[in-house]
Amino acid sequence: MCMALLRLLKSCWLPSSGRHAGSDGAGRQDGLLWYKDTGQHVNGEFSMAVVQANNLLEDQCQVESGALSFLDSGPCGTFIGVYDGHGGPETACYINDHLFNNLKRFASEQNTMSAEVLRKAYQATEDGFFSVVTAEWPVKPQIAAVGSCCLVGVIAGGTLYVANVGDSRAVLGRLVKATGEVLAVQLSAEHNVGIESVRKELQSMHPEDEQIVVLRHNVWRVKGLIQVCRSIGDVYLKKAEFNREPLYSKFRLRETFKKPILSSEPAITVQPLQPHDQFLIFASDGLWEHLSNQEAVDIVQNGPRNGSARRLVKTAMQEAAKKREMRYSDLKKIDRGVRRHFHDDITVIVIFLDSNLISRASSNRGPAASVRGGGERLSSSAYVYF
Repeated sequence: MCMALLRLLKSCWLPSSGRHAGSDGAGRQDGLLWYKDTGQHVNGEFSMAVVQANNLLEDQCQVESGALSFLDSGPCGTFIGVYDGHGGPETACYINDHLFNNLKRFASEQNTMSAEVLRKAYQATEDGFFSVVTAEWPVKPQIAAVGSCCLVGVIAGGTLYVANVGDSRAVLGRLVKATGEVLAVQLSAEHNVGIESVRKELQSMHPEDEQIVVLRHNVWRVKGLIQVCRSIGDVYLKKAEFNREPLYSKFRLRETFKKPILSSEPAITVQPLQPHDQFLIFASDGLWEHLSNQEAVDIVQNGPRNGSARRLVKTAMQEAAKKREMRYSDLKKIDRGVRRHFHDDITVIVIFLDSNLISRASSNRGPAASVRGGGERLSSSAYVYF
């Protein structure tokens, strides 16, 4: 099991001193920044960028374009995933390795794409990670306190599906023909108890527990521990048998619980794409902490498509530096780990929408693409257990 954990960590590492690749085929690295300025997907172009702040990169992401099932007759399109881990990288890495294949499996069974396919894919991924935690518990019990937000978009047959647990966010840039403006439309529901309606929903689901949400240091947290109330992983707040020693005391609740405190049920929206829908921005909350929806849409709309995601990341970092009254150039010199005190890991994927390609999506099976954000990997000797 230790070797399995080592392999899991190997797939999650972004080194602090990357180098520029010779081409943009697999992306490039510049220190803690990984980016792919442009690529092609079934429905248009895309741009990706990831900047690391934590000791281990806890954000993971992917773009998959082409077949969305294992059947030749099955749906094709584009899959977008942003996975913002917390407590460690293991859950986000597991999602990156398994969620898309789970989706393809259920799409093959139904021979179509649907909200139900997404829901089943999330549940299968959650169940799979539970199995990892059960296996690792005797040697690495702290894995029970590792989890991840999970934001997914699927474009298939002219329809956009968005599924989310946690507080990553998907935003649509929509052209208003009468004015020529491109307005931001938020597509995903967020599950952060800093939002009053989310707090009230959680309180209504746990009426017997007056401490289900606690205000600590001016931040609302579930049981005083975590800000999101839906996630993949975080088994210690879903299965009481993992909320005990030898889990660190800071994660252990004084009282046992009879039903899961957190949920892995995704909020899902389904809508047809319109010719005036210009692009989609999928990003971890590290971006939205510094930029509003409309600010992000304006940055994409007012610049070239090439490098859109990298510009969003750069602007967020500039805002982070400004808040700390320091220069952006000085912020870039701060190494991972220490960098986390200034901003979070930030992941951004921009998906441009070509209405002509979308309109004939049922017959258009290319170009195929499979890109994961994160850059170069180090040898196994670089990994340590924590």
